[in-house]
Amino acid sequence: MIEYSGVLGDSILNNSLLLDKFLQSIQSRAFRIAQISTGNAEDALDLVQDAMFKLVEKYSDKQESDWTPLFYRILNSRINDFHRRNKVRNRYKSWLNPDEEMEDPIQTAPDPHGRSPFEETQTGESMERLQQALEGLPPRQQQAFLLRAWEGLDVRQTATAMACAEGSVKTHYSRAIHKLREQLGEHWP
Repeated sequence: MIEYSGVLGDSILNNSLLLDKFLQSIQSRAFRIAQISTGNAEDALDLVQDAMFKLVEKYSDKQESDWTPLFYRILNSRINDFHRRNKVRNRYKSWLNPDEEMEDPIQTAPDPHGRSPFEETQTGESMERLQQALEGLPPRQQQAFLLRAWEGLDVRQTATAMACAEGSVKTHYSRAIHKLREQLGEHWP
């Protein structure tokens, strides 16, 4: 076992603490992005964990400012791989053993904020429409929208995460916004 002492040991420990803090701050948003992209919580969790492990394994020595775009690039790569693998699997899965829908315990849990049934219905319908609209976007538009609007990445960071040019990010984001506005006009102000 290697022991680190002095300045090198302090630097490694400090970097490790910063990386832990970064991963904690990003995990829930990354999970939501993966869940929207995959439509499945378990698959989304696997993808996020895999992306986190890969970031730590390959890029922990990078500067802290580089972690966000690198992480999302890894996550988007994992999501694309997931879709490629499932494209073939889903062809056969649908006729071999169709899944039966099960009741979602989160959907049946009581509201901790005490909203009225009318407010719950409106919010639920709006969120369902948003989910459908996001899932209906082409993958690149979906990625650009989620990284720019939800994650707050700038154009340069989004381009790095998506492995494309800044102009492509702007185009994908603009198209996503226009399509979402068309589809959600009556549900979202």
